[in-house]
Amino acid sequence: MSRPKHLRKISNPPGYKGFNPIGVSNDHLPLVLNLEEYEAIRLSDFDLNGQVEAAEIMGISRPTFARIYESARRKVAQAFVEARPLVFEGGKVYFDSDWYICNNCGCRFDHPDKEIQVSVCALCGSTDIKQLKGDEK
Repeated sequence: MSRPKHLRKISNPPGYKGFNPIGVSNDHLPLVLNLEEYEAIRLSDFDLNGQVEAAEIMGISRPTFARIYESARRKVAQAFVEARPLVFEGGKVYFDSDWYICNNCGCRFDHPDKEIQVSVCALCGSTDIKQLKGDEK
């Protein structure tokens, strides 16, 4: 029996649900890129952190980070080669700060100060907001 997965810390979740290739039919099944895989690519390829630094940021071991990162790159390559959509969702994650989504404009924003209650959207000022939980997209 395998060990249970520990939660992986996500500092900056994507503000969109995925990618779709242009110029091909939409009959391909999408590939699911878990949020921890997205975070691994963001930390390593976009922020240019080494694997040791990125693993520390996510609160996991370096070998675990390497496995997540390899899986993410394999899925991205498969999506490019096979012209398949990528969808970001799920995974064993938690957010570094409180994250909210505006039901009016779709903006996702964080709120690191837990002592002050959020009541309006940071972008449009709407009061129709919802706090995201760790397992939400």
